[in-house]
Amino acid sequence: MLPLDTLVTFATASLLLALAPGPDNVFVLTQSALQGKSAGMMVTLGLCTGLIGHTVAVALGVAVLFQTSILAFTLLKMVGAAYLVYLAWQAFRAGATTVAGEEEGQHQARSLAQLYRRGILMNITNPKVSIFFLAFLPQFTNPNYGKVSGQMILLGGIFMLVALIVFLVIAMLASTLGRWLNRSPRAQQVMNRISSVVFLGLAIKLAITER
Repeated sequence: MLPLDTLVTFATASLLLALAPGPDNVFVLTQSALQGKSAGMMVTLGLCTGLIGHTVAVALGVAVLFQTSILAFTLLKMVGAAYLVYLAWQAFRAGATTVAGEEEGQHQARSLAQLYRRGILMNITNPKVSIFFLAFLPQFTNPNYGKVSGQMILLGGIFMLVALIVFLVIAMLASTLGRWLNRSPRAQQVMNRISSVVFLGLAIKLAITER
């Protein structure tokens, strides 16, 4: 078991990293503003679920493949970039969304499930996250305190918990903007266009990023 001071230091570093502006923050913010607090929460849960995959990959050493293989890294980031371009196109085509009655509940349930899957895919197809974990987590491990793989899973769990809290706060704050958007179809369309530009920018950034 890692000592308490190490865990506190790691949690503090994780908090600062989660607060730093980045693709995940922007994604949660835009979806919360457009579709409300519930949408932001589902995106957050999806992103954090994706982090489970990265944590396990690092603990098992799979992430080393993306650090050493140019082909594996390139293929995964192209898949991620292509998915972000798809999201950009979907957001660009979207108009003001208002549905009523029972149909609204069914639409929302489908939409929330889609947002959850979207968060997972966005996170899991970003090889930079695995490489970040590969570089970040080992700095806080120590073979003297047990199996390093177990320590990495513990640290990954702490990082996910911190990210979950930060992103949920962002979702709740951004939903205030969303209530105003729901009263203005024109503003909602503008926000969809902004989301489209954000997704496209993230796709370009991911596509040109290097190891």
